Amino acid sequence: MDPIHTGTTRTGTRTRPGVGVSGSDRPRLARHVRLTFCRTRQRQVLQLPETVVVLNGSGAAILELCDGRHTVAEIVAELGARYRTVPDDEVRQFLTRLVARRWMELTDG
Repeated sequence: MDPIHTGTTRTGTRTRPGVGVSGSDRPRLARHVRLTFCRTRQRQVLQLPETVVVLNGSGAAILELCDGRHTVAEIVAELGARYRTVPDDEVRQFLTRLVARRWMELTDG
């Protein structure tokens, strides 16, 4: 089957375009995406082929926890322990947008 149509890849991860992220999903960056610190900008950036995305503080904090081991619920709980308020729905929307762009992969929890 074609991974684009099924939303799965050979590694058992899902990209699920158009579908929300659940609390039991374990997000991780896609193989072609790197989270690095840019010394020039003094910020975390996502490096993709021919693209650099400059992240704000909250986006970087979320992506630092997206290692394929933490569930979305654990990521929200960890961020809640660091900061006063962490809107669960905003974290899920952020991750859903990254999944739709195929910058993030999800593994079932």
